[in-house]
Amino acid sequence: MSFKKDFAWGVATSSQQIEGAYNEGGKGLNIWDVFCHEPNKIKDETTSDVACDHYHRFKDDIKLMASLGINSYRFSISWARIFPNGVGKINEEGVRFYSDLIDELLFNNIKPYITLFHWDYPYALHKKGGWLNDESIEWFANYASKIVELYSDRVTHFITFNEPQCFVGIGYLEEVHAPGLSVSYKDAFQMSHNVMKAHGAAVIAMRKSAKQPIQIGYAPTCVGYYPASDTKEDIEAARKALFNSLPLNKAVLMDVTWWSDPVILGKYPEEGLKLYADYLPEITEEDLRLINQPIDFYAQNIYQGREVKAGENGEPIINEKSSDLPLTAMGWQITPKCLYWGARFLTERYKLPFYITENGMAMQDEVSNDKKVHDDLRVKYYELYLAEVERAVNDGVDIRGYFAWSFMDNFEWAEGYRPRFGIVHVDYNTLKRTPKDSALWYKEYIKKHS
Repeated sequence: MSFKKDFAWGVATSSQQIEGAYNEGGKGLNIWDVFCHEPNKIKDETTSDVACDHYHRFKDDIKLMASLGINSYRFSISWARIFPNGVGKINEEGVRFYSDLIDELLFNNIKPYITLFHWDYPYALHKKGGWLNDESIEWFANYASKIVELYSDRVTHFITFNEPQCFVGIGYLEEVHAPGLSVSYKDAFQMSHNVMKAHGAAVIAMRKSAKQPIQIGYAPTCVGYYPASDTKEDIEAARKALFNSLPLNKAVLMDVTWWSDPVILGKYPEEGLKLYADYLPEITEEDLRLINQPIDFYAQNIYQGREVKAGENGEPIINEKSSDLPLTAMGWQITPKCLYWGARFLTERYKLPFYITENGMAMQDEVSNDKKVHDDLRVKYYELYLAEVERAVNDGVDIRGYFAWSFMDNFEWAEGYRPRFGIVHVDYNTLKRTPKDSALWYKEYIKKHS
């Protein structure tokens, strides 16, 4: 068994990180537009006002994508570009931008995968309480329904949320991401519950407004624990480490099962319910039915993992420094096995077709004297990680697609522009695009495996 002919060989981006044009074309403000204009919020004191100027350059970017053999593109829609106030009057210029983008992708034989929400919450709704407001469920469902109504004549694959752990946990508990708050645990768990209810309400609304049968998915993130050996004991310990509920601390909302069990299995994990009992909102059977809407695929963004071996009574012993390979520019360990075991454990638990919706490496690349970008370490990274994807597919794991993060260098949230994740280099002074060696390597890999 190997990759199927319709395997999605993709790249991914998000609207806030590449589009720019933050106050053009009728777009409203979102929380990141506001946050990155505040002092001392972004490490290099930059903003996403211009970013990669993809808003004006998308046709050339898509041509470049096509020249690299990419057959699938995962991008997000800026909610405030469609609804400047989050709800109410629609912005036709924003509607037209994404319509033209989709048409350009299809013209170049690239399949669009739309992410509805990738962290850029409309500022007007933030002022009304955002995810803490119970009305946020309806706000998101209304937006999701409209996007599907507008574009499902041409687009079949939609993802509701990208990394809800991050936009709630890092944005509202850790203060690092927009809107940069430190709320109570009780408020954070209320937000998480509302986000999952919003997911369920959106799925219902999207099915109703679809112009053809559509595929709906969900894309949280995780650290991919993997066994120190192939013994049954170490494998079970790694599985347990992945699905254990986390202790109550600022990183609590990175819990895998908290965000996925209700969506796919229709219930919160028992361990989490006990650990977090003092901070939880009322959770009703009606809530769980709403959250647990049938979806067509499950996805994860996986970048790094931790090696695990079995201790006494099979309890996981996690090696926090398990990689002897260099760290990425984000300080993340390079642990290729996390893709194989992450995909395997997650598909065994949730039994849905699986996509790796983000995987990649941050470096600090420069254009060399020969006008090329020689990112040898990133090439090696992709070689190692994609070998694990291939191994999983060969072992029967139902992986439908892989999206490299990212298509091009971009605004890396609170880190600014210093970490470069792209397989295409962006000169932020001229905005010139230069495919890196990793892009050329990926092109050949896709050709060989298609």
